[in-house]
Amino acid sequence: MSDVTVKRLDELDGYQAKPDEPKRFLYAGKGLGVTSWGMNILDFKAGHMDYPEHDHVKDGQEEVYVVLKGSATLTVDGEDVALEPGILVRVGPRVRRKIVPGTNGMTILALGGTPGRAYEPPSWTK
Repeated sequence: MSDVTVKRLDELDGYQAKPDEPKRFLYAGKGLGVTSWGMNILDFKAGHMDYPEHDHVKDGQEEVYVVLKGSATLTVDGEDVALEPGILVRVGPRVRRKIVPGTNGMTILALGGTPGRAYEPPSWTK
C-alpha cells in the first residue's frame, strides 16, 4: 500500500470549543493528506446548536453532505431538509445553510470544492 492513508475518526485532528470537550469538527482531508478537495467530519451530539449558518459566496465553494450516522436537519434558505444515512445533499455556494443534529446526534462527511478552480485549503486547516 504505497500511496494509501488509513485513519480512524478518533485519530483525526480537529476543532474543539473547550479543552475538556471532544473534537466535533474533524479535519478529515488534512488527516488523510487529501489536497484535491475539502473534506471534514461534523460529529455533533443532540442539541448542538453552534454550527453556524453560512454560505460560500466569497470562495464559490459548493458542498456535499453525506450522513454517516444519526440524523440532522439542514436548513437551506429557510426550508428544512431531513438528513439521514443514505441521503446525499449538494448545496451551491450562494445558498445560506445551517445544520442541526437530530435527537441521537449526527456524524456527517462534508465535502467541498470550487468548480473550475484548483482546491486551496483554508488557513484554519493547515
